Amino acid sequence: MANVKALLFDLDGVLVSTEKNHFIAWCETARTLGISFSKEDNEALKGVNRVDSLKQILKLGNKTLSSEAFESFLVFKNKIYLDSISTLSEADLLPGVHALLRQAQSMGVKIGLGSSSKNAPMILDRLGVKRFFDVVIDGNGVTYPKPHPEVFLNGAKALGLDPSECLVFEDALSGVTAAKEGGFLSIGVGNPLLQNVADVYLNNLTEFRLEAYV
Repeated sequence: MANVKALLFDLDGVLVSTEKNHFIAWCETARTLGISFSKEDNEALKGVNRVDSLKQILKLGNKTLSSEAFESFLVFKNKIYLDSISTLSEADLLPGVHALLRQAQSMGVKIGLGSSSKNAPMILDRLGVKRFFDVVIDGNGVTYPKPHPEVFLNGAKALGLDPSECLVFEDALSGVTAAKEGGFLSIGVGNPLLQNVADVYLNNLTEFRLEAYV
Protein backbone atom coordinates (compact mmCIF):
# COMPACT_ATOMS: atom_id res chain seq x y z
CA MET A 1 0.00 0.00 0.00
CA ALA A 2 1.53 3.30 -1.09
CA ASN A 3 0.39 6.92 -1.06
CA VAL A 4 -0.38 6.96 2.66
CA LYS A 5 -1.07 10.52 3.78
CA ALA A 6 -1.80 10.06 7.50
CA LEU A 7 -1.01 7.88 10.49
CA LEU A 8 -3.75 7.36 13.08
CA PHE A 9 -2.61 6.06 16.45
CA ASP A 10 -4.35 4.50 19.39
CA LEU A 11 -2.89 5.77 22.67
CA ASP A 12 -2.53 3.13 25.38
CA GLY A 13 -0.27 0.29 24.31
CA VAL A 14 0.86 2.02 21.11
CA LEU A 15 2.35 5.36 22.16
CA VAL A 16 2.65 4.75 25.89
CA SER A 17 1.93 1.86 28.20
CA THR A 18 -0.51 2.80 30.94
CA GLU A 19 -2.07 -0.65 31.00
CA LYS A 20 -0.72 -1.28 34.51
CA ASN A 21 -2.19 2.02 35.68
CA HIS A 22 -5.62 1.13 34.31
CA PHE A 23 -5.37 -2.34 35.85
CA ILE A 24 -4.54 -0.93 39.29
CA ALA A 25 -7.42 1.53 39.07
CA TRP A 26 -9.93 -1.08 37.90
CA CYS A 27 -8.72 -3.56 40.55
CA GLU A 28 -9.35 -1.02 43.29
CA THR A 29 -12.73 -0.14 41.81
CA ALA A 30 -13.73 -3.81 41.57
CA ARG A 31 -12.45 -4.50 45.11
CA THR A 32 -14.57 -1.64 46.45
CA LEU A 33 -17.56 -3.17 44.67
CA GLY A 34 -16.76 -6.61 46.09
CA ILE A 35 -15.97 -8.06 42.66
CA SER A 36 -13.02 -10.29 41.80
CA PHE A 37 -10.97 -8.86 38.91
CA SER A 38 -8.02 -10.60 37.22
CA LYS A 39 -5.39 -9.74 34.61
CA GLU A 40 -7.41 -11.81 32.13
CA ASP A 41 -10.49 -9.71 32.91
CA ASN A 42 -8.41 -6.59 32.37
CA GLU A 43 -7.25 -7.86 28.96
CA ALA A 44 -10.87 -7.86 27.82
CA LEU A 45 -11.09 -4.14 28.61
CA LYS A 46 -8.33 -3.12 26.18
CA GLY A 47 -9.66 -0.48 23.81
CA VAL A 48 -12.97 -0.29 25.71
CA ASN A 49 -14.13 3.06 27.08
CA ARG A 50 -14.60 3.74 30.78
CA VAL A 51 -18.39 3.43 30.83
CA ASP A 52 -18.46 0.08 29.04
CA SER A 53 -15.51 -1.17 31.12
CA LEU A 54 -17.42 -0.55 34.34
CA LYS A 55 -20.48 -2.26 32.84
CA GLN A 56 -18.34 -5.32 32.09
CA ILE A 57 -16.96 -5.39 35.63
CA LEU A 58 -20.46 -5.15 37.10
CA LYS A 59 -21.49 -8.02 34.84
CA LEU A 60 -18.57 -10.08 36.20
CA GLY A 61 -19.91 -9.60 39.69
CA ASN A 62 -23.57 -9.88 38.70
CA LYS A 63 -24.17 -6.48 40.28
CA THR A 64 -26.17 -3.39 39.37
CA LEU A 65 -25.80 0.24 40.42
CA SER A 66 -28.05 3.26 40.40
CA SER A 67 -27.12 5.85 37.79
CA GLU A 68 -25.74 8.11 40.54
CA ALA A 69 -23.58 5.36 42.01
CA PHE A 70 -22.41 4.34 38.54
CA GLU A 71 -21.20 7.88 37.82
CA SER A 72 -19.46 8.09 41.20
CA PHE A 73 -17.52 4.90 40.49
CA LEU A 74 -16.44 6.27 37.11
CA VAL A 75 -15.04 9.31 38.89
CA PHE A 76 -13.47 7.07 41.56
CA LYS A 77 -11.66 4.96 38.95
CA ASN A 78 -10.49 7.97 36.96
CA LYS A 79 -9.05 9.68 40.04
CA ILE A 80 -6.96 6.62 40.90
CA TYR A 81 -5.78 6.39 37.30
CA LEU A 82 -4.91 10.09 37.02
CA ASP A 83 -3.01 10.00 40.31
CA SER A 84 -0.99 7.04 39.04
CA ILE A 85 0.05 8.76 35.78
CA SER A 86 0.88 12.14 37.30
CA THR A 87 4.59 11.59 36.68
CA LEU A 88 4.32 10.62 32.99
CA SER A 89 6.95 12.21 30.75
CA GLU A 90 8.58 11.84 27.33
CA ALA A 91 10.73 9.08 28.85
CA ASP A 92 7.62 6.91 29.06
CA LEU A 93 7.03 6.83 25.28
CA LEU A 94 7.24 3.32 23.88
CA PRO A 95 10.20 2.38 21.61
CA GLY A 96 10.19 4.03 18.20
CA VAL A 97 7.34 6.47 18.90
CA HIS A 98 9.24 9.74 19.00
CA ALA A 99 11.36 8.89 15.96
CA LEU A 100 8.29 7.93 13.89
CA LEU A 101 6.38 11.07 14.86
CA ARG A 102 9.36 13.24 13.88
CA GLN A 103 9.82 11.38 10.60
CA ALA A 104 6.13 11.59 9.67
CA GLN A 105 6.03 15.30 10.39
CA SER A 106 9.20 15.95 8.39
CA MET A 107 7.76 14.03 5.42
CA GLY A 108 4.47 15.93 5.48
CA VAL A 109 2.46 12.92 6.62
CA LYS A 110 -0.46 13.94 8.85
CA ILE A 111 -0.70 12.51 12.37
CA GLY A 112 -3.87 11.78 14.29
CA LEU A 113 -4.98 10.10 17.51
CA GLY A 114 -8.03 7.86 17.80
CA SER A 115 -8.48 6.82 21.42
CA SER A 116 -11.37 5.90 23.69
CA SER A 117 -9.57 7.68 26.55
CA LYS A 118 -11.09 10.99 27.62
CA ASN A 119 -7.71 11.81 29.17
CA ALA A 120 -5.88 11.58 25.82
CA PRO A 121 -5.09 15.30 25.30
CA MET A 122 -3.67 15.61 28.80
CA ILE A 123 -1.56 12.45 28.38
CA LEU A 124 -0.16 13.63 25.03
CA ASP A 125 0.78 16.90 26.69
CA ARG A 126 2.59 15.16 29.55
CA LEU A 127 4.43 12.95 27.08
CA GLY A 128 5.63 16.05 25.25
CA VAL A 129 4.27 14.99 21.85
CA LYS A 130 1.01 16.92 21.54
CA ARG A 131 2.66 19.27 19.04
CA PHE A 132 2.99 16.46 16.49
CA PHE A 133 -0.75 15.76 16.26
CA ASP A 134 -2.87 17.42 13.60
CA VAL A 135 -6.06 15.97 15.08
CA VAL A 136 -7.02 14.28 18.36
CA ILE A 137 -10.25 12.28 18.52
CA ASP A 138 -10.86 10.96 22.02
CA GLY A 139 -13.70 9.54 24.08
CA ASN A 140 -15.33 12.96 24.28
CA GLY A 141 -15.82 13.10 20.52
CA VAL A 142 -17.47 9.80 19.65
CA THR A 143 -20.87 8.22 20.15
CA TYR A 144 -19.89 4.63 19.46
CA PRO A 145 -16.83 2.99 21.10
CA LYS A 146 -14.47 0.57 19.36
CA PRO A 147 -14.94 -1.91 17.68
CA HIS A 148 -17.18 0.61 15.90
CA PRO A 149 -14.95 2.53 13.43
CA GLU A 150 -16.34 5.98 14.32
CA VAL A 151 -13.22 7.24 16.14
CA PHE A 152 -10.98 6.53 13.15
CA LEU A 153 -13.53 7.68 10.58
CA ASN A 154 -13.82 10.97 12.46
CA GLY A 155 -10.04 11.27 12.44
CA ALA A 156 -9.79 10.73 8.69
CA LYS A 157 -12.65 13.15 8.08
CA ALA A 158 -11.01 15.84 10.23
CA LEU A 159 -7.85 15.45 8.16
CA GLY A 160 -9.82 15.61 4.91
CA LEU A 161 -8.70 12.14 3.89
CA ASP A 162 -10.24 8.86 2.81
CA PRO A 163 -9.67 5.83 5.08
CA SER A 164 -7.66 4.23 2.26
CA GLU A 165 -5.11 7.03 2.67
CA CYS A 166 -4.56 6.36 6.38
CA LEU A 167 -2.80 3.71 8.47
CA VAL A 168 -4.19 2.79 11.89
CA PHE A 169 -1.85 1.61 14.67
CA GLU A 170 -3.54 -0.49 17.37
CA ASP A 171 -2.66 -2.90 20.17
CA ALA A 172 -6.19 -4.18 20.87
CA LEU A 173 -8.49 -6.52 18.96
CA SER A 174 -11.35 -4.03 19.25
CA GLY A 175 -9.18 -1.36 17.66
CA VAL A 176 -7.99 -3.55 14.79
CA THR A 177 -11.61 -4.55 14.17
CA ALA A 178 -12.62 -0.88 14.14
CA ALA A 179 -9.87 -0.07 11.65
CA LYS A 180 -10.84 -2.88 9.30
CA GLU A 181 -14.55 -2.06 9.54
CA GLY A 182 -13.73 1.52 8.59
CA GLY A 183 -11.70 0.57 5.53
CA PHE A 184 -8.27 1.36 7.01
CA LEU A 185 -5.10 -0.72 6.78
CA SER A 186 -4.45 -1.97 10.32
CA ILE A 187 -1.03 -2.17 11.95
CA GLY A 188 -1.04 -4.34 15.07
CA VAL A 189 1.58 -3.33 17.63
CA GLY A 190 3.02 -5.23 20.58
CA ASN A 191 0.18 -7.69 21.16
CA PRO A 192 0.95 -11.20 19.81
CA LEU A 193 -2.78 -11.96 19.72
CA LEU A 194 -2.98 -9.61 16.73
CA GLN A 195 -0.41 -11.41 14.59
CA ASN A 196 -3.01 -13.18 12.48
CA VAL A 197 -5.64 -10.47 12.75
CA ALA A 198 -4.01 -7.16 11.79
CA ASP A 199 -2.96 -6.51 8.20
CA VAL A 200 0.62 -5.93 9.40
CA TYR A 201 2.13 -6.86 12.77
CA LEU A 202 5.01 -5.14 14.59
CA ASN A 203 6.61 -5.97 17.92
CA ASN A 204 7.09 -2.22 18.39
CA LEU A 205 7.26 0.92 16.28
CA THR A 206 11.02 0.67 15.72
CA GLU A 207 10.15 -2.01 13.13
CA PHE A 208 7.92 0.29 11.07
CA ARG A 209 9.28 1.71 7.80
CA LEU A 210 7.23 4.75 6.80
CA GLU A 211 9.05 5.13 3.48
CA ALA A 212 7.44 1.88 2.28
CA TYR A 213 3.97 3.44 2.53
CA VAL A 214 4.31 6.98 1.18
